Amino acid sequence: MIHPPIRRPTERVPKREIFGWAMFDFANQAFTLLIVTVIFGELFTTVIVGDRGDDYRLGNLLWSVAISTSYLLVVVSAPLYGAIMDFSASKKRFLFASYLLTVISTAMLYFVAPGYILLGMLLLVVSNYAYSVGESFIASFLPELGPSRDLGAISGFGWALGYIGGLFAAGFTLAFLGDATADNFDRIRWVGPFAAAFFLVAAIPTFIWLKERGTPRALPAGKTYFSAGMQRLYTTWRELQQFRDLSVFLISVLFAMAGISIIITFAFIYGAQVIGWDESVRNIMFIVVQITAAAGALGFGFLQDRLGAKFTYQCTLGLWVLAILAIWATPALTEAINTTFGVDWQAQHLFLFVGCLAGLSLGSSQSASRALVGILAPASKAGEFYGFWGLTNKLAGVIGILGLGLLQAAVGLQASILFCAALFIIAMLICISVSQSRGQAMAEAWDKYQETNESAHV
Repeated sequence: MIHPPIRRPTERVPKREIFGWAMFDFANQAFTLLIVTVIFGELFTTVIVGDRGDDYRLGNLLWSVAISTSYLLVVVSAPLYGAIMDFSASKKRFLFASYLLTVISTAMLYFVAPGYILLGMLLLVVSNYAYSVGESFIASFLPELGPSRDLGAISGFGWALGYIGGLFAAGFTLAFLGDATADNFDRIRWVGPFAAAFFLVAAIPTFIWLKERGTPRALPAGKTYFSAGMQRLYTTWRELQQFRDLSVFLISVLFAMAGISIIITFAFIYGAQVIGWDESVRNIMFIVVQITAAAGALGFGFLQDRLGAKFTYQCTLGLWVLAILAIWATPALTEAINTTFGVDWQAQHLFLFVGCLAGLSLGSSQSASRALVGILAPASKAGEFYGFWGLTNKLAGVIGILGLGLLQAAVGLQASILFCAALFIIAMLICISVSQSRGQAMAEAWDKYQETNESAHV
């Protein structure tokens, strides 16, 4: 029997299901912030590798190699997963598997002691790979949660709730586990198990309330899910070329996410190594970024549904360019202010104001990107196209993080941060040719054609 494809909903699903979907963002932010952004990145580069005499350039390079390797694995596997999920109606099972692998491998980071560099890199690759494919899996549910006009607000709610989750998780860690230093290692090493436990518990509502709406299709004779997935993946790649606006937008996302991946991975390392902030200022910066990122995701999410997802996305990229220039100029700008006005400001305090701009950019750009894919992609192929979105994001991570790692090894971390501004400018220029209305009409026409064609054969 041939089953009809998933239809685009005309109304939002029940609030409980939207909340369950968003709780995965709430839960997985513990991994993003504690492991990739705030704690473990600094711990790995300055304590586990600890090449202070070389300005931590070796640690930074090894960190970038581990994270970019995990993203490269996602590039290879995520589109295939998306094809198999849509064919077998198994998105929720794939999401659960990635969730368990993230929890287990993150908890094992406890065993990474100073000098255990290879073990640390291996666990980073596994845990960040599992977390990253899970991002694509949870995103593939978005088009099923409401009509296109509501996807910006729903996506923004998820991102905002995620930053609130990060505020809880990292706030507890910073208050009770302390600084990422060698002297405090016996306490701070618990950051892995804590992040794993937070993710484990907080994501439970997702698996209780989020529904699997697809219907499994019978495999053709002699086919396995792997071979059928590969065949459908090839078909999707050819069909993607028919969705011109989505294809061009994904190229723009490639450059934008390369820049964002650098900021997520190196922002707090930059604060420790270039700005030289105190632990108290680092903690305040974390709170500032979380609050402004949540506000950016919510605020721009509602604006997006009124002003258009593409326009909102372009605005967020413009904010990013300003934020990167401010990050790079903070030391020099602080010195100029002190000389001009006869004050004694510290770069770490001015950096807090820069964090507000970066936070607004972070939450809004990620939310706008995810929602615009949901608008431009047919609902009947959401898993596959979000697989390509995940591929684009992680390929961007490989390019951005590895590129910055090599640049900072040659010229230092401060100068190489300008690489991000160039990436955002390129993303803006590419996105100019994207038409949201034309792309949305194409996606809706595709779904209507598929529904009519399938119904004729039932």
